[in-house]
Amino acid sequence: MRDQKMYCYTCGTDELHRRLTASEKAWVKNQTRRKSVEDVFMCKAPNCRNLRTGFQKRPFDPILRLPDDL
Repeated sequence: MRDQKMYCYTCGTDELHRRLTASEKAWVKNQTRRKSVEDVFMCKAPNCRNLRTGFQKRPFDPILRLPDDL
């Protein structure tokens, strides 16, 4: 898995993002009812964990963040 620099809506800057693990994908599917979450990335900035897709900066309304305990 390679990290990518992408714009983070909550940080307001370009930050490193990573793809989700299997347990994180399951959590996002449960929260959003999306069939596929393969295009979702998580911001790696400290205390952020904001989620975005590869094409949309803010695909979730309200903003969706992964909990720390996943």
